[in-house]
Amino acid sequence: MRPRDMGTLFDDAAAAGARTVVRLDRPFDIAPHSGTRWTVPELAALVRATAARLADAGVRAGDRVAILKDNHWDCDLLACAAVRLGAVPAQLSARLDTTGLRTLLERLRPAALVTTSALLARCRDTVTGPLAPVCVTLDAAAPGAVHFAALDASRPRPPVRRHADEPLTVHHTSGTTGVPKLVVHSTRTLVHKLARFEAVRLPGIGIGPDDVLAHAGAYGHGRTFCWTAVVLSLAPAGIVILSGDDPDRADPLLRAHPPTVVEALPAAYVRLRPLTARLDNPFRHVRLYISTYDAVHPPTLRAYLAASRRPRPLWMQGWGQTETGPLTFRFHTRRSALAPDAETTTRRLGRPVPGRTRLRVVDPHTLRPVPRGRPGLLLVRTPALALGYLGEPARWDAQRAGDWWSTGDLGVHHRDGSVSLLDRAVDRLPGLSCLRTEDMLEQRLPQALECVVLGAPQGAPLPVVVTADGRLDPDAWKQAVQGLPPLRDPAVLTWDEVPRTGTGKVRRAVLAHRLTGAPVTT
Repeated sequence: MRPRDMGTLFDDAAAAGARTVVRLDRPFDIAPHSGTRWTVPELAALVRATAARLADAGVRAGDRVAILKDNHWDCDLLACAAVRLGAVPAQLSARLDTTGLRTLLERLRPAALVTTSALLARCRDTVTGPLAPVCVTLDAAAPGAVHFAALDASRPRPPVRRHADEPLTVHHTSGTTGVPKLVVHSTRTLVHKLARFEAVRLPGIGIGPDDVLAHAGAYGHGRTFCWTAVVLSLAPAGIVILSGDDPDRADPLLRAHPPTVVEALPAAYVRLRPLTARLDNPFRHVRLYISTYDAVHPPTLRAYLAASRRPRPLWMQGWGQTETGPLTFRFHTRRSALAPDAETTTRRLGRPVPGRTRLRVVDPHTLRPVPRGRPGLLLVRTPALALGYLGEPARWDAQRAGDWWSTGDLGVHHRDGSVSLLDRAVDRLPGLSCLRTEDMLEQRLPQALECVVLGAPQGAPLPVVVTADGRLDPDAWKQAVQGLPPLRDPAVLTWDEVPRTGTGKVRRAVLAHRLTGAPVTT
């Protein structure tokens, strides 16, 4: 089955005979009493009932529907239900900070807000004026809102079709460099150009009917909406959904249903890594790991590849953006992960997606192409480019250079066609690649969960080392920085002390402001 319409995606999969069984680490927030095991026909019925409830609340074709809830796959089910009605869902992370949440809701001006009672109270404390004409709470009744369970689900609405180039959905960017942007995608860009390409059963890496997929993602992000279209069309034997990244909570579910394919946020891979060292670890059957959003550091990559008992497990690393979808990809093996230059090869992002993506490197100031092997600003050209930024047309136009799109990343286009990422343009420091330095520190500090290098107002950069207990052996640090550019003494934090986006990325500007007092810049 090829994905065609997100509003009837689950119906189409059920009609095609999909026998996929979905297992959850906790019940859906839109069906809290219906358990954690779902078949595709049951999911299709749930989407239809959810669409009926949204229609009963007053959602109509053309409306924007803001979906703001705790992380779970029913973010995408709610979005599919809104699409079924002809509305445009806008999925917002519950981890947005106050400034970001206020700004995005003001730009959206949704006709309806679907949320929880706690998040609704937070929104009312954050935003001046009415949030939306209709507010729906999923968990409990709240003043001035309609309780989801009280809405009528008995009158299914026929699906509303839209043109392939009309707005389909709105997703926000990670927001590592400031307030996230609201990216508008159409059916053509997100389904026809992205999901259909990924739904091809490629030899060795394609998803087959016997596969069990484990997914630990940010379910309010555009990547998982596309992923939903892909997996429903490929109909694997099973899907395991992790709504969080607590290893002790994930372990029983993964052990009971060992995956053969895993896709997770880089931060989730870091958090779940202790499971790789446990006896009879749950990743023993994995043949393919998939990572997106950001590079995974070599020690983490090696731990997962070693955990698999398959003779030749693969790690597929993708690089892309909310605005463009995947742009490049490459594969890692146990052998490449053990190479002496592994800390640099994880930043080597592979080649542009063949037949779909073109890439060039230009001088950041003149936008003139630079020779292969020279660093510069990465520009891409792809037919999957989104329609624009909602409420910020000038900002969108500023990132266009004719048919080319500025990624905001600095990198190198090598003679063999592959691409290496050096830094985000806003994070660059003279004479130092923050990302490569972070990789080398993690390589040399086994106790580090994550390392971050921040520019400081004066003097050397400030390294931040994230450990399980917030402590770091001074002698281990002295050995780790030998041969590296000058760095300050490290700030040592625990995982929860680091400000993060909804996709688990470090909010570098906010962290730098907390630690150095430097103003937050965009």
